Amino acid sequence: MYSILLTDDEQIMIDSLTFIIEKNFAGEASVYSCLSGSQALEIVAREQIDIIFMDINMPGLNGLETLKYIVQSKPDTVIIILSAFDQFQYAQEAVNLGAYKYLTKPVNRNTVTETVRGAMALVDKKRGRKSDEVELHKKLDLVSPMVESDFIYSAAFSGGKDVSEYFSYFGIHDSVWCFCCLEIPRLDTKNQYDIYAKIRSTLTAKCRCIIGSFMLNRIVVFLSFSRRKDEKQVEAEINSLYRLLCINISSGIRAGVSNLESDITRTNASYSRALETLNYVDAAGGICFAGKDTPHSDPRNEAGILAEKIFGRVRAGDAGALSPLVGAYCAALEAKYGGNMDKVKNALFELLVNVRNITSEIDESYENEAFSNAFAVLSSEQDMAHIRDFVQLRCGECATDIMQVSSRQDNPIIERAVAFINEHLAENISLEDTAQEVNVSPFYLSKLFKEEKNENYISYLTDQRMQKAQTLLRNPRASIKEVSAAVGYNDQNYFSRIFRNKFGMTPTEFRDAAKK
Repeated sequence: MYSILLTDDEQIMIDSLTFIIEKNFAGEASVYSCLSGSQALEIVAREQIDIIFMDINMPGLNGLETLKYIVQSKPDTVIIILSAFDQFQYAQEAVNLGAYKYLTKPVNRNTVTETVRGAMALVDKKRGRKSDEVELHKKLDLVSPMVESDFIYSAAFSGGKDVSEYFSYFGIHDSVWCFCCLEIPRLDTKNQYDIYAKIRSTLTAKCRCIIGSFMLNRIVVFLSFSRRKDEKQVEAEINSLYRLLCINISSGIRAGVSNLESDITRTNASYSRALETLNYVDAAGGICFAGKDTPHSDPRNEAGILAEKIFGRVRAGDAGALSPLVGAYCAALEAKYGGNMDKVKNALFELLVNVRNITSEIDESYENEAFSNAFAVLSSEQDMAHIRDFVQLRCGECATDIMQVSSRQDNPIIERAVAFINEHLAENISLEDTAQEVNVSPFYLSKLFKEEKNENYISYLTDQRMQKAQTLLRNPRASIKEVSAAVGYNDQNYFSRIFRNKFGMTPTEFRDAAKK
């Protein structure tokens, strides 16, 4: 039995290929299908796929980009490229990726049948070369990056119950471990894969680790060590790894490292600690270890340092990093002023004034009525948790506005495309739909997004949906399901996961904070 994956953004193409394969290879093949590169990665991570038909020109992650990830993790997969373009550069890159065939659309039935038969013969040949011993030997060395990313997500957000099988799979026994959150400067879609590959090759050559995928410009690494090593030895090893990354990638990398752990149920807490520690790293780069480099001995110094960190994250438009920073700042103020609420409130009001001024410097048109009432709110509120949430929301709103301002471009095509996206966020709008609206080819529009927005079309669309979701969630009468549908997600669970990845809290947690 052979597993065949059909990846094309045109359903009619998938239906045609499925019909041909099932008619000519009944009982010999299991057919899977998907409409995008990201869905293909999920299927390849979940299923043992032998043969892949991959369209080159798809929205979001295109066919060639998708295959780079697949070839790295599943090198024995037989690849058949589909393209409406008979262009040399596509064919050349397909050959470089080790493609078995390069087929130009439309493809006739005989060509498909012949190609599938040849691919099956090649799969048989590759299977014959493998032995159980080689497979066991490669299990940890060549483990799929998609599986590693799934582990990181489960460990960060699900806790010990859902990661025990991963610990067994990766052979993490009798070890101590920690999370390291890396923030890479000057990262964009053009260099993201190359930097991921460099991080992977640098770390796996020197230590035992599991590496997640990029979330914006951050990537999470799980590091495990023998129990025979003490804390100082582990810290020295991590410092050495950090220096290597700076040499191979960039001197401005920021890294936050959690405490060493051995309890499998603490993966979520350990991940959160790494993110929190990252906030203490200087904006120019560096590494901090939880409990060692985080300022806590002198509350007077700590409050000032945290305020500067908050200002830096607001200027960077990083709303997701503000929640732990504002919480730590409020705690530092309470310690500094011995619980004197009046002094704490004055310091928080001063913080909000500075945040508002930073935003106005970057966006002269910025207006937010909540800032006009800030002094009255702080004066009347006595619950410190409510005060903290109020300050956090105001800082987050400013960071979000700065992020949006920094992404604005003068290109009229991009401006029209952005307007179309904002008007149709609740709909399933593809790159082709938007390209048709602005009268350019999908390929050219995709290129413009990467050049002028420093991200691909799908990433930009997702960011806009998340920003609108924040606005809608402030209306207590709208259910989470309604908000999810209003920003284009029919699967509420998937929407919640994307929201948490973006802002560091679930939609429900965000709504509760907004109410307070």
